Amino acid sequence: MSQPLLVFNEKGIYCQQADVYIDAWRPVDKCIVTHGHADHSRWGHKQYITHHNNVPIIKHRLGDITVSGKTWGETFTINGVTFSLHPAGHIVASSQVRVAYKGEVWVFTGDFKTENDGIAEPFELVKCNTFITECTFGLPAFKWTPQKEVFNDINRWWAANQNEQKTSILFGYSLGKAQRLLKHIDPTIGKIYTHGAIENMTEVLRPMYDFPTTTRVTRDTKKEDLLGNIVLAPPSAHGGTWIRKMVPYVTASASGWMTFRGARRRRAIDRGFVLSDHADWDGLLRTVKETGCEKVIATHGYTDIFAKYLREEMGLDARTEKTQYEGEQAEIENNKTEDSNK
Repeated sequence: MSQPLLVFNEKGIYCQQADVYIDAWRPVDKCIVTHGHADHSRWGHKQYITHHNNVPIIKHRLGDITVSGKTWGETFTINGVTFSLHPAGHIVASSQVRVAYKGEVWVFTGDFKTENDGIAEPFELVKCNTFITECTFGLPAFKWTPQKEVFNDINRWWAANQNEQKTSILFGYSLGKAQRLLKHIDPTIGKIYTHGAIENMTEVLRPMYDFPTTTRVTRDTKKEDLLGNIVLAPPSAHGGTWIRKMVPYVTASASGWMTFRGARRRRAIDRGFVLSDHADWDGLLRTVKETGCEKVIATHGYTDIFAKYLREEMGLDARTEKTQYEGEQAEIENNKTEDSNK
């Protein structure tokens, strides 16, 4: 080929042959969207293409858009280029994008996670020549504990707070992390309350996924109702007036960044649970190896360190590209359009 199948420009990741972007960060005519987080699904594109389970998610967040939904592995061809979506395991309905043209195959992971969390469609390995991968947690320090052990810790934490008649407030992003928490926290311990942003998103997803019963926190919710129970809230709710009505409470955050104790202190969180919706160091390396790729492009995360390791330790042709994706740091909620009291 005279030029790469996919290139990075000022608008996003671009396939010139098909005149299609993937997860563009500026408005374009046609964009394939990997998942519903705000750094990957931006407002303003004329046409969106995504997995069909992601359609209601991005419509909820972006409003009246023109969007078509695809099934896993369904191929669609644009000007001779064949595209297909494959599970990324990151959050519900998250996709990798496979792009094939004249015998060459590229894969863009978007954000991905190799551990099967029991709710997101499990990650599918896709063989390719060139692999464009995130490396949000591309440092050897990031090695995840199996989620069963993490959720056992979360449930014990909640039960201990209940014994002390305190409200447990657990922070997680309203799309993805919150539903993973809902799926695995133990509803027999007590009642599960939710911040409005989480409840709104969970209502969008309930027709497609199985979740336990939740109760929305409203202006009429009394402090006495919350004592001993758990409240799921987005990180943006911490420190606001919304949380003051819940005293006495204990806070915790579920995030890969909780690997570092300093992150918990900076966020003024009582307890940190290391639970990420991204691949850890071992998951990243294993995936790169198993794709069989010859070339790797590292985006958003510890790109320089990760690419250097791939070159020097694995002998791969690896380089970095700058994007406007920020991985887990960018999954902070914008609740201006999601009234928590409705």
